[in-house]
Amino acid sequence: MVIAGSSSILLLLLVVGTVATTMYQADDKSNSNSSTMYSTTKAVKALCVGTDYKQTCETSLTKFSNSSTSDPKELLKAAVMALIDEASRSFSHSFLLKSNDSRVQDAINDCWEMYQDSKEDLVKTLNRIIDTGLEDLPDQTLSLKNWLSAVHFYQETCVDGFPEGELKNKMKSAMKTTKEMTSNALALIGEVSDFLTMLGLPSSSRRLLSVEHRPVMKRGYPSWVSEGDRRLLKEHLNYKLKPNVTVAKDGSGDFVTINEAIKNMPLKYDGRYVIYVKAGIYKEAVNLTSKYVNITMYGDGPKKTVVTGSKNFIDGTKTSHTATFVASGEGFMAIDMGFYNTAGPEKMQAVALRVQSDRSIFLNCRMGGYQDTLYAQSHFQFYRGCIITGTIDFVFGDASAVFQNCLFLLRRPLPNQQNIVTAHGRSYSHESTGFVIQHCRIKADRSLRAIGEHKVDSYLARPWKAYSRAIFLENQIGSFIHPAGYLAWDGDFALDTLYYAEYNNKGEGSNVTARVKWPGVHVIDRTTADKYTVANFIEGKRWIPSRGAPAHMDLYYR
Repeated sequence: MVIAGSSSILLLLLVVGTVATTMYQADDKSNSNSSTMYSTTKAVKALCVGTDYKQTCETSLTKFSNSSTSDPKELLKAAVMALIDEASRSFSHSFLLKSNDSRVQDAINDCWEMYQDSKEDLVKTLNRIIDTGLEDLPDQTLSLKNWLSAVHFYQETCVDGFPEGELKNKMKSAMKTTKEMTSNALALIGEVSDFLTMLGLPSSSRRLLSVEHRPVMKRGYPSWVSEGDRRLLKEHLNYKLKPNVTVAKDGSGDFVTINEAIKNMPLKYDGRYVIYVKAGIYKEAVNLTSKYVNITMYGDGPKKTVVTGSKNFIDGTKTSHTATFVASGEGFMAIDMGFYNTAGPEKMQAVALRVQSDRSIFLNCRMGGYQDTLYAQSHFQFYRGCIITGTIDFVFGDASAVFQNCLFLLRRPLPNQQNIVTAHGRSYSHESTGFVIQHCRIKADRSLRAIGEHKVDSYLARPWKAYSRAIFLENQIGSFIHPAGYLAWDGDFALDTLYYAEYNNKGEGSNVTARVKWPGVHVIDRTTADKYTVANFIEGKRWIPSRGAPAHMDLYYR
């Protein structure tokens, strides 16, 4: 099917590039009266000076920009347009690769899916630039970098999906320029404010929406969830969450499976579509693709409403495909639900929950597994009051994710294995992504305590990719965490480029005196820590309170 459809897919990819170019040209005409302050050559060189791939930057901007403009907004649009054009060619290369290896065919299918996701985020990026005034562009930096960081991760995922060998090398070569241009676009967006200052233009200060913090939490609460969170979530569920449909395993609802409820959703729905999943164990693989947007799914508690599966790497399934539940559509929200992968530690990678959904929220949910329990893949994500269990890299991915008031439980691994809480996959320094764990508890679970929690080396993080980033703020860290704190991935890989930081943590495991002495490991001050709060790191004030979710926007302790 892939081979038969490759011609039409190639045509579609080329059409997308053409349509995107037309969009730019049409918008460029409407802005043809922009004043010219520098020659294009000087403007392009000035913008490209802070990028990692300067020649690629200058070539792409010159090709796609109006020859008479030095407007940084027009040049930024040109950078994204050039990226859209190049991405269509790079991803299309995967369909030219021929092999009878089923792993290659799986990789080709994944590349097609990654291209679709990239296209969505690139169009969002371009439209946001077009719709935003020049002086307001710095205020959009985080949103733009959020989407472009996801685009870069999709490129990495496409290449990584191929088995080692000639075809993977060919795909890596085909994606080279696209990855360089993505890195450049991320750098350009980060420098817009400085460039406006250089041109003598005003730059608006960051204006986050002022909102009140309206907590909402759950039923079946752990003892450490505040009374306020319990009460307010209960009110939210009783009076605000009116389900469109109900799923009940016992037949008392509209559907008996979650997949049936999803299959019968209207193609277009104005507002938030609410699915109530009654108590029960749902043994099904759920995949909410990117077309399913603004869905709220809630259950009767994370130990009562459970979605479970056992797909795993050892039995021949790629890691990203092992997920029991996948949430990709923008604005997904889950409340009072459990997501499990029961494959066990001997099956290696086995994902319980994979999240790609931009501006997704998880409240009082439980993610249970061993290796790779939670794949926080991309975009802005927020977790509040959740319990996450696992062993090796059990929170991994390249999202900008904040975990607040959560409980991380480290389980008993196989003999001679080590536990690692996080493995973040940031590949470029210009990406805005990272994991922030704030006001959480990091503890050993019952199975680990039973053998002696100190008999297993347990760490806070290790670097999956070169610029891996994890920040630990105001947590309670158990004594079983190894004094070194962090574990190398492979020799000295990423030790100079990763960024791991701690601020105001408590507990015996928070003692930083014996932490590894890598250049990327830091104990930060309050000013630096403030950059990683919900409000500042994932623009939380703009989207979390409007959905009634509890969120502490700042640092807890003054």
